[in-house]
Amino acid sequence: MDDVLLAVGTRKGLFLGRSGGRGGWDFTGPHFPMQAVYSVGIDTRGDRPRLLAGADSSHWGPSVFRSDDLGSSWHEPAKPAVRFPEGTGASLERVWQLQPAGPGAPGVVYAGTQPGALFRSEDGGETFTLVRGLWDHPQRPRWGAGFGGQAVHTVVTDPRDPRALLVAVSSGGVYRSADGGESWAPSNDGLKADFLPDRYPPFGQCVHKIARDPVDLDRLYLQNHGGVYRSDDGGAQWTEIGKDLPADFGFAVTVHPRRAGVAYVFPVNDGSDRYPPDYRCRVFRTEDAGATWEERSTGLPGEPHYGVVLRDALRTDDADPAGVYFGNRNGEVYASADEGESWRQIARHLPDVLCVRATVIGWAERP
Repeated sequence: MDDVLLAVGTRKGLFLGRSGGRGGWDFTGPHFPMQAVYSVGIDTRGDRPRLLAGADSSHWGPSVFRSDDLGSSWHEPAKPAVRFPEGTGASLERVWQLQPAGPGAPGVVYAGTQPGALFRSEDGGETFTLVRGLWDHPQRPRWGAGFGGQAVHTVVTDPRDPRALLVAVSSGGVYRSADGGESWAPSNDGLKADFLPDRYPPFGQCVHKIARDPVDLDRLYLQNHGGVYRSDDGGAQWTEIGKDLPADFGFAVTVHPRRAGVAYVFPVNDGSDRYPPDYRCRVFRTEDAGATWEERSTGLPGEPHYGVVLRDALRTDDADPAGVYFGNRNGEVYASADEGESWRQIARHLPDVLCVRATVIGWAERP
């Protein structure tokens, strides 16, 4: 049986769950109490997994912590790992994303921040430098800000090419780089921005999340501020695929770790209420790249239910069969050990959940 580590970032700390063979779950925490943990990265490229946590203290400000013993101990650098250089006129407000690069770029970790910027580390997340190509892009001064602020909240790397990068900015849209971040171009053809006079602008969309198909690497899935989309050409063109869903608004999208065409979303009503449609807790899964969607809610609470899943709070692990996890703003965490066919609650009464990450760990890796 697989032994899974589940990291749950909340508005008041980080909680770490261990499955013991995906049976019962034991949680430790809160790590970083009273700090909002908006981002967690799990880097499995080394001999042991490295955990990275973007924690935000209302007193000390934001920081990036790291652990090489699965959370038994944490290290914070003496100087801030992520900081804006002098002359930028900016200071770090929050780390929204910590994304290890692929196997072709060992040691490289990306951090997406608020204000909207991308940072790169070459030492496993101990120190970061600003990616000037995106920061100096002539369109950046005209990016808007989502309800949570202006942020680079999604970083998608390409396992085929360590120089290929894609980011999502709220509210700037999708940007792609083919040269390791030296230059960037907006890539929003087909994406709507219902809140702008021009509904299909070249940039300015409020993209909520993007995930790459694990098999067809040119296929991407995108949850927009109104609309679920797919791209079959690496993000050059986007097509709506949310017609079978009860709502096309939402924050999160994730993919199966191995199967082509399999993705998951948690729909949310747009407009004034921002609750799940019909006040029902439901995950929807596609097995044909968005041509159709099916509800997967066995074991989830019945109506009425008001918990909303945020952009980084729906994820899969790398087990076989794959586990699927989500946490909501009610402080509940649900897990499926059978790829979404059935669910059970594994944590409750937590602070509102901001992000989740999960990975299989070996017994040799246990401290």
